[in-house]
Amino acid sequence: MPLTAAVLGAGYFASFHHEAWDRLEGVTLSAVANRTLSRAQATGFPAFGSLSALFDGAGVPDILDIATAPETHVNAVREAIAAGCRVIICQKPFCNNLEEARALTELAEAAGSTLVVHENFRWQPWYRAMKAAMEQGEIGDVLQGSFRMRPGDGQGPQAYLDRQPYFQQMPRFLVHETAVHWVDTFRFLFGPVKSVYADLRRMNPAIAGEDAGFILFDHGGGVRSIFDGNRLLDHRAEHHRLTMGEGLIEGTAGVLRLAGDGSVHLRRFKSQQERVLMPPYDGGRFGGDCVFRLCEHVARYLRGEGALENRARDYLKVLEMENAIYKSSETGCRQELKT
Repeated sequence: MPLTAAVLGAGYFASFHHEAWDRLEGVTLSAVANRTLSRAQATGFPAFGSLSALFDGAGVPDILDIATAPETHVNAVREAIAAGCRVIICQKPFCNNLEEARALTELAEAAGSTLVVHENFRWQPWYRAMKAAMEQGEIGDVLQGSFRMRPGDGQGPQAYLDRQPYFQQMPRFLVHETAVHWVDTFRFLFGPVKSVYADLRRMNPAIAGEDAGFILFDHGGGVRSIFDGNRLLDHRAEHHRLTMGEGLIEGTAGVLRLAGDGSVHLRRFKSQQERVLMPPYDGGRFGGDCVFRLCEHVARYLRGEGALENRARDYLKVLEMENAIYKSSETGCRQELKT
């Protein structure tokens, strides 16, 4: 079944969306809209200066993909719902707060629109490989996981200005913009979260929000995970933003290790040897081509091929966890969550 997709946004990250939809078999990228029309025109696709102009000029697509700055998301989703879009994908951060996200989710459901959050890290191939190994019992009973985020891009007064300058002005940064990727990914890997404890801090005075911190997740059943994030530090990798760090998943029979080159390694308990489960990623695309993988997943869903991940309703759990993380850091107390 041929499908049409349109993208709202023509900035740095939106380019990954354009490329993904254009490469996806059976989908036509019918239009790109951006408030600076010249940037939309530079993509080479039919260009419009606003979402309403896109709907009027190119028609309502099967899939509208919103890839703009966070403060624009609510109005863009509302406009897409009113226009009758079948499927709306919205980049994270999803809305400015949990209350907005709940209201927008209810509005989409009432209108019959399928609203999906573009949370792409769970689609990175190394996490899919680790999840498959866990399900196959390669490391026995899972006990804990950890990730050390070290992109090395947050030092000095020029931090982020060359790529996403609005990062400097976000009052909530490390968790709201970045660590939320692992909040969702840890849910994917280890299941629902019962409680969180967080210690966040601001290290670079050039930015408004926090840029380092520790977050401990209790998944129940004796399983814990920890996120250790620091945007000022780097890790052993040629491309620091490929995996953005290094990770471990440990069980009663072995350990899975994620390296900075995207490779996944298995070491059996009490062994000195590692087996490569996934070789280094050499595809050259952002995050193991996770944007394409998410777009492909949504297109497959529209063709009746499988269930849909990261519906807005389910993603509200991620935002509830985000709120709890900030409250924990502010109060110094563990925060319980409804699973």
